[in-house]
Amino acid sequence: MFDKLKKAASDAKDKVAEQFDQHGDKINAGIDKAGNVIDEKTGGKHSDKIATAQQKVREGLDKVDGKKDDFPPPPAPGTPPAPGSTPPPAGGY
Repeated sequence: MFDKLKKAASDAKDKVAEQFDQHGDKINAGIDKAGNVIDEKTGGKHSDKIATAQQKVREGLDKVDGKKDDFPPPPAPGTPPAPGSTPPPAGGY
């Protein structure tokens, strides 16, 4: 019975990892959008903490499949956003 549970958990993890691989760009945009909304609602008072939280979420989600390939690294400070991308919050990622 324990082996069945381990197999089910492993299968679920694999499915989630597959979704991250397929939709990492959308997930990343959602993380940006959520952080930007919170930053706007707080008047930018907590930009650095929001940026840190966004990066921690990305790092945590990236660990699901054991590879760091689902989300792009944060841009270097002062780097302009790529055309068509959501600009990072004031504090960066």
